[in-house]
Amino acid sequence: MRVLLVALAALVAAVSAPAQEPVIVALGDSLTAGLGVPAEDAYPALLEARLRRAGFAYHVVNAGVSGDTTAGALRRLDWVLRARPAIVIVALGANDGLRGLPVEAMRDNLVAIVTRLRAGGARVLLAGMRLPPNYGAPYTRAFAAAFPAVARQTSAPLLPFLLEGVAGMPALNQADGIHPNADGQRRVAETVWRSLRPMLQQ
Repeated sequence: MRVLLVALAALVAAVSAPAQEPVIVALGDSLTAGLGVPAEDAYPALLEARLRRAGFAYHVVNAGVSGDTTAGALRRLDWVLRARPAIVIVALGANDGLRGLPVEAMRDNLVAIVTRLRAGGARVLLAGMRLPPNYGAPYTRAFAAAFPAVARQTSAPLLPFLLEGVAGMPALNQADGIHPNADGQRRVAETVWRSLRPMLQQ
């Protein structure tokens, strides 16, 4: 509950931000929230710094909630849209997969999330996710395939894998082997930046 309140507080603050500064919302779970690292080391904060270095005056709001699923994020979209985001980075699904939830339900939730965000005036960057092989080949294949399927159905730009170059790399992850450390978060921020750059307006 506390992490949800923190995320909602960030969104409320974004509503009060200067109108001339467009908002990018990073909607996700603990990978976005930056579990285990200081807020300034989570990829949304690093992404904002990267944007500003490149001359883009966007405010990036971290709307990551640890443990969140696609169903949970779908329920809080009204809060996201109150920030009037220009772009929303949708980085969800990891907890659906880790809990073994039906891939079809996750896919439907992601389609609904993208559709509602667009109806609210936001452009969407969809981030893909993968699972470790111990979840079984049929499930992991179906899970990985859901993200490009959603991108095709909604015509949303797809970042193929949020943790590209980070997953499975001990030096870039915390002791749990799942959550990026500060170095890993920097790698994630650069991965997101490359997919986000074509969507930006100076």
